[in-house]
Amino acid sequence: MTGSRPTPEPHEGGRIDGTPAAAQPPNGSTAGAERPDGSTAGAQRPTGSSVGVQGSNGSSAGTQRPTGSSGGAHGSNGSSAGAQRSNGAASAGSRARGPAGSGAGGPAVVIVGAGFGGIAAAIELRRHGFTDVTILDKAHGIGGTWLYNTYPGAACDVPSHLYSYSYAQRRDWPQLCPRQAEILEYLREVARAQGVDRDVVTGAEVSSCAWDDNQRHWTVTTAAGGAYRADAVVLATGQLHQPSRPRIEGSESFAGHSFHSAEWDHEYDLRGKRVGVIGTGASAVQIVPEIAREARSLTVFQRTGNWFLPRKNRPYPAPLKALIEHVPGVQAFRRRFMFEYCEALTLAIRHPATIGRLLGLRSALFMRSQLSDGELRRRLWPDYTFGCKRILFSSEFLPALQLPHVRVVTDAISRVTAEGIVTADGALHALDCMIYATGFKTNDFMFPMQVTGAGGRSLADVWAGGAHAHLGLTVPGFPSLFIMYGPNTNTSGGSILVYHEAQAAYLRQALELVRRSQAGGIEVREEVEAAGDRALQARFAGTAWTRCDSWYRDRSGRIVANWPGYMREYIGATSRLEPSEYMLLAGRPSDQVPDEPATDARARTRAHGLTPQA
Repeated sequence: MTGSRPTPEPHEGGRIDGTPAAAQPPNGSTAGAERPDGSTAGAQRPTGSSVGVQGSNGSSAGTQRPTGSSGGAHGSNGSSAGAQRSNGAASAGSRARGPAGSGAGGPAVVIVGAGFGGIAAAIELRRHGFTDVTILDKAHGIGGTWLYNTYPGAACDVPSHLYSYSYAQRRDWPQLCPRQAEILEYLREVARAQGVDRDVVTGAEVSSCAWDDNQRHWTVTTAAGGAYRADAVVLATGQLHQPSRPRIEGSESFAGHSFHSAEWDHEYDLRGKRVGVIGTGASAVQIVPEIAREARSLTVFQRTGNWFLPRKNRPYPAPLKALIEHVPGVQAFRRRFMFEYCEALTLAIRHPATIGRLLGLRSALFMRSQLSDGELRRRLWPDYTFGCKRILFSSEFLPALQLPHVRVVTDAISRVTAEGIVTADGALHALDCMIYATGFKTNDFMFPMQVTGAGGRSLADVWAGGAHAHLGLTVPGFPSLFIMYGPNTNTSGGSILVYHEAQAAYLRQALELVRRSQAGGIEVREEVEAAGDRALQARFAGTAWTRCDSWYRDRSGRIVANWPGYMREYIGATSRLEPSEYMLLAGRPSDQVPDEPATDARARTRAHGLTPQA
């Protein structure tokens, strides 16, 4: 990123949402604040479901929640408030904790990943009295994918008022869609304001997580040899953290400079260079217009075309900025409007022959207006159903491809030589620099991390036929293990932060049940997860997602990345944990509690299916 930008500062009372600190309830809940979908906290949310599995409700809905963590000068880890810890070289026995659920701050939780998902989980847990929380991250600081992706033009294509936490609404964003540096600073400010930055251990790359059947705890081991013992583990590595490089013959022989877009080399000067960009996905769409201004020549290698919708990310005019920042209700209205707009995108994807055709026509008209060159238009035009792959938002990419020094190559890449790239037609494209804008290993999730559950079973083996998890969060045989941004929780038409908040609240409910029951852990029932997965996969039938190959699918063709419905459906499905869908494990040897269904004396049978919307 180049140029200066305003730095978000805490507003009145030290909170970045602009409300006085006194307005926050003592238990840390967000009474009166917006929910992830933009509705107010006072409104009733839909009841949860397990995608068609009937169960009984034994949760303590309506009972008083534990109060938040004590705001002492030191966190439970002993570090000073506001300071991040570095290096994860703790000994396996150094984590002080009693039986799961014992003590005011238990169970002990280790979160892997300090991006938006991990920070959301930590905030939710601390707000509900879980003070023994440790966040491990291999990077040098908080940020996740927004820490690494610093390429020119890096920004979010979801507007800032939806790509932000519902309880931390910043009202002074400089433009509609936030840029990388602004997003990174926002996340770090929220972590500081919520007091979870002190729980982060940087430079701690997790290599394995192993469950101990006898002691009922997890051992989380880092690449440096450190180990952490925890009652529960939250894997918040996400889907966008491992750069993907295609295997191209001869790539190691290239005499010029090369790097991946997620590992941008800011020391390399592109001015006057012959630059090649491999890929035309979401990253390339932001990169190409920026570097086209500097490169002597730019060659863009495209495998498949994309469907585009407009996005003009101009700075807000002063009157609009003042309206958003100072007039009550404006930001809430904008957030709710954007939530519904994004739901309309999902509606189009779910109904490709009707609503999808109309939105596809809008995309086609926009693209035709941007592409005056008929031959270039023919080569760039996508050959698949609108919405099958990620819809891209840009008003700058297509015009940049028509600049006189920019070329688009649609022939397949055959090999790389010392001079450049050779395509299937035999042409050599001489280059000084080769940039891989080829995305991420999205379907690898947390791998190559070794995750070993009950009975020594490997998560890699369990997922050999395709990744799956109950509501994307829990997997049978892996007690007290929760996955943020797990299988089938990606969104094609919304904000992933909506899902993060819903997931954080769900796993918090699970751990509250463990704490109340003094149990050794909690595990989703195998039949519940299997039935839910069958119902989930069935919902893809007839949608645009099934009409082409995409990164949403694994090698077998199974769609493992995306949620098949709407954001509001996911909020409803995760709003209340169904105890009958889980098993509570007995505590450690001193706790003689038999494994039993996760129900209590207040359990009452109820039908709880969230009716899927069309």
